[in-house]
Amino acid sequence: MAVETSQLQSAAAAQPQAFQATERYRYYVVWFLFVVYVFNFVDRQILTTLIEPIKNEFGLHDWQLGALSGTAFALFYTTFGIPIARWADKGNRVNIIALSLLIWSSATAVTAFARNFWQLFAARVVVGIGESGCSPPALSLISDYFEPKRRSKALSIYAMGVYGGTFIGLMMGGVVAQIYGWRAAFFIVGVPGILLALILKTTIREPPRGFSEGGAHTVKEAPPMMVVVKTLVSKRSFRHLALASGLHAFVSYGVSAFYNSYLIRSHGFTVAEAGVWLAFIVGIGGLLGTYVGGTYADKLTQRHSDSRFMLKVPAISNLISLPFAAAAFMLSYTPLVLVCLFLYICFGTMYLAPSISATYRLVTPRERALATALLFLVLNFIGIGIGPILTGFISHTIGNNLADSGMPAAQASADGLRYALSIIVFTFAWSTFHYYRAMRTLRQEEVAA
Repeated sequence: MAVETSQLQSAAAAQPQAFQATERYRYYVVWFLFVVYVFNFVDRQILTTLIEPIKNEFGLHDWQLGALSGTAFALFYTTFGIPIARWADKGNRVNIIALSLLIWSSATAVTAFARNFWQLFAARVVVGIGESGCSPPALSLISDYFEPKRRSKALSIYAMGVYGGTFIGLMMGGVVAQIYGWRAAFFIVGVPGILLALILKTTIREPPRGFSEGGAHTVKEAPPMMVVVKTLVSKRSFRHLALASGLHAFVSYGVSAFYNSYLIRSHGFTVAEAGVWLAFIVGIGGLLGTYVGGTYADKLTQRHSDSRFMLKVPAISNLISLPFAAAAFMLSYTPLVLVCLFLYICFGTMYLAPSISATYRLVTPRERALATALLFLVLNFIGIGIGPILTGFISHTIGNNLADSGMPAAQASADGLRYALSIIVFTFAWSTFHYYRAMRTLRQEEVAA
């Protein structure tokens, strides 16, 4: 009997509910993952910061620049995201994030040694493969540390890494490239991520599934992958939410791939000047908008006891950001352009954390990484995969037509890009339509807590 009692006590001690996490440690986890995501976007952003000197060295066209900044990355980022997310739902998420960080940081550093377009393309493919193992496990990890009522805020802290990384990528990329050349910039931003992977592995703990909801001991193994996929895709709210997010990302990535080029071609900025201005405009505006979007979505949802308010935030912020975006690329007075660009980014970055948080209401804890990957599959295929290359194609086509009509080549290139950016931003209206369609069935399709 004593042996049996001892065995029961040992089994109880091994139960997931024995896991403890202080409030301070929870915020350490989310802020550390924010830093990881900063590095994720530094390594992603650095190419667009340096796109003009790379274009000049290799003699590339705008569609090739779009392929480098979008298609090369997105094709493998989205493809590898699904199996890695499945691994994250079944395995150790901390190990997956650390390994992924090591891979994409090394590939970024190696980009410094590329000698032609295809070597650049290959390096970006490896960066895409590495970065596909970051967000699905990281967001799933955060959801197990923070309960639903404050989850959007926690996810928004992580999502702020997009703009922290953009800030550093623009600032460092532009300045370092101006002094030492674009190759040095890739090497300098890639190497620190290798050390960060080691720190992550040694300081972040893997929590039990469902820990934040107090039901970790009841969570079973992850359902079969195709069951999760079919169940989630069958939900109308998810289909519209994924499409809304994808269309939003289509604008964000399609436009941001050419921020530097736009300021250089149309407003006479140098590479360093464009990098510094955009670092503050995009970095600060994005940090502010992302945090406010997630925090405000949580507050409205709690105040009204209605999860649909999570999607009202990105729907309304889309409509507010649209006129500022259009003005930023249609106006010629540079100070006003910069102000409009800042306001567009503030309102246009409120969508990601509420979209992820709403998606998590449609699945169980063991399905969250895969749900994230499915959302990001649509978001990144439309956003990164199509946005930059289509923007570049439109710019190239209009620029060639203007040049054929007798306009000087430099002016034709500048105007072609400006018109392309002005056209792309109106996709925000289409995105808003799908957010409202997702709201119609979100509450009926939620999984019970």
